[in-house]
Amino acid sequence: MTREAHKRWLKIAAFIVGSFGPIFALGSMLPTAEPARLTLDILGWPVDGAQTYGEPTTRFLSALTGGFLLGWGVTIWRLSGDAYDAAPEAIRTAVVAGALSWFCLDSAGSIASGNASNALFNVIVLLLVVGPMWRPAKG
Repeated sequence: MTREAHKRWLKIAAFIVGSFGPIFALGSMLPTAEPARLTLDILGWPVDGAQTYGEPTTRFLSALTGGFLLGWGVTIWRLSGDAYDAAPEAIRTAVVAGALSWFCLDSAGSIASGNASNALFNVIVLLLVVGPMWRPAKG
């Protein structure tokens, strides 16, 4: 995998991570909460309507989550430019370490909260976000 391929993959990772931001931010208001509610319902498999956005605290947490995810996505996108050119291995390992940290804590919390199915979805997201960045670029 070349450095240019890693830079392209960083943009893919940024889009994957950042795309969840607006979905969850919309969950902060009842009229626009359905995409966030459905996402949680899918991640908490099976899809059974058990996830709701009726509580103000759920909507507040969804707003915070949306902001963090969008911000993380934008950060990864920006790291794929000049920062990567200046320090490709440092950027690669930082993004991989961040993704692994998210994976471990999110999966542990999902299992602890009775939503073990999300840990399985997390494996897919982790593989998509990290992709070929598991290994250093050649050249």
